[in-house]
Amino acid sequence: MALTSGLGGQLSIDLGVLARNWRALDKISAGALTAAVVKADAYGMGIDMAAKALHAAGARFFFVATPDEGMAVRAALPDAHIFILYGLYPGAANLYIRQNLMPVLSSMSMLEEWLAKCIERNEAYRAAFHFDTGINRLGFRLGEVSAVRQRIEQLGYAPQMIMSHLACADTPNHEKNRTQLALFGSVMAQFPGIPASLANSAGMMTGRDYHFQMVRPGIALYGGRAVAGRKNPMQAVATLHVPILQVTEGRTGETVGYGATYTLNRNSRLAVLGYGYADGGLRSLSGTNQRPGGKVFIRGQLCPIVGRISMDLTIVDITELGPDLPGPGEGAEVFGPNVRVDDQADAAGTIGYELLTSLKGRYNRIYVGDGHVPE
Repeated sequence: MALTSGLGGQLSIDLGVLARNWRALDKISAGALTAAVVKADAYGMGIDMAAKALHAAGARFFFVATPDEGMAVRAALPDAHIFILYGLYPGAANLYIRQNLMPVLSSMSMLEEWLAKCIERNEAYRAAFHFDTGINRLGFRLGEVSAVRQRIEQLGYAPQMIMSHLACADTPNHEKNRTQLALFGSVMAQFPGIPASLANSAGMMTGRDYHFQMVRPGIALYGGRAVAGRKNPMQAVATLHVPILQVTEGRTGETVGYGATYTLNRNSRLAVLGYGYADGGLRSLSGTNQRPGGKVFIRGQLCPIVGRISMDLTIVDITELGPDLPGPGEGAEVFGPNVRVDDQADAAGTIGYELLTSLKGRYNRIYVGDGHVPE
């Protein structure tokens, strides 16, 4: 693949695939509403374009991390229902109300500040309540459930939704999933008639018992693997091609890259790619003689990364391509249809989430299709 001159790497994002992934998950969720998690710039895909495509596909509920992300979705989608997972930032209640953003309240201090604003304006502004059932991150403690219920009953206030988050959903048979499910059931019993949400992408695929009234897929929307040890049923949304800058020859015994961590054991042809950790490339994809690194796809073959990935450059061994060598300006696929993002992440010892959300801005972004796909 030849890349457009002067534009460096090319990140192609298929909005039609994104829409199809949402609709596939919506079928899995059956009677539950299917939201869309678009935090972290929609997992690196671009929050504005991704949110619009997901909305066109049918999504109406969106989860983001911060109020800034919420305002970005609000600007793109005036009628969307937007939850802020980080909850209520101190002193920011007026902003949330003005932008029609729903905080996911997770502490007594957040609750009191939100209720004070409701009292001040004599309006029951919507919010979700997050309860920690075993991950020890954000959320009301289980010991606070009664206090939360009693406080809102005093004012006649009802949350828009109650929710929690699974710690081990990517391992469906983990006993903690059933433990958290039971604990969440005890929380729900304190809030009869209030919609509930527990499942992220992996939780959706763990079983219908986890779906409740709303599911919150994230990584699966973007084609990433949600459940360990299972074939990934989702389609890849993003393809990253980076340019070949130079093809050179290395001799047996010479070293490659910083630190001399890779020594050539044969006369080799090497391609230098315009891709490094400044572009979101992970240094852990570097290849040494003791540990293989990642691979990129060039002219129908997977070519190994050799030596350390540096700020702007990556070196791959293209000897196996034979005499028909690529030239400067030709593209190498870092991930996409031929290199699944999770396979690349596995080689780096991480997860697809990190690889996608590490994407930086030195790419020419190309959007393909939209969310209007056939049923």
